[in-house]
Amino acid sequence: MRTLRVAAPEELYRSDYYAWTLAQVAELRRLPAARRNNGLDVANLIGEVADLGKTEKREVRSRVTTVIEHLIKLDHSPVVDPRAGWVATIDRAREDLEDMLTASLRRDLERHLAVLQKRARRRAARSFLEYGEEEAARKAQAAAPYALDDVLLDGWYSTAEVPALDG
Repeated sequence: MRTLRVAAPEELYRSDYYAWTLAQVAELRRLPAARRNNGLDVANLIGEVADLGKTEKREVRSRVTTVIEHLIKLDHSPVVDPRAGWVATIDRAREDLEDMLTASLRRDLERHLAVLQKRARRRAARSFLEYGEEEAARKAQAAAPYALDDVLLDGWYSTAEVPALDG
């Protein structure tokens, strides 16, 4: 395992929170060896800081999976009424991602995009089956993957017909 050392942790905290949590965990793990814990509960601090980073990573992955799921719904469902809601969900998730996504989390998404696509296809297919859309469910399972840049791109909705915004 490689050790992550950071010269300016305050800057990393502001620019890439997830990377900051990884760096802080690495530094905390070194404290006992250096006998510099000063009464800190190092073992539990390590776990808590690591969990903060994991939570951030899970949240970003969840938002990307949601965007992909709803893009699939837009692309493969013949129904009209829920489309505006799917677009709104995509837009909200993308707005959240704009605030959350850092360079290290983007690299994580690139490494795990295939798994997220698979989850999204499965969720979309289940949703289609719930509403009796068997053909859409089959198409969802076989849906071609989306590029990460497209998933994150505000206003991009593949080839789907998207309801226009009013006003």
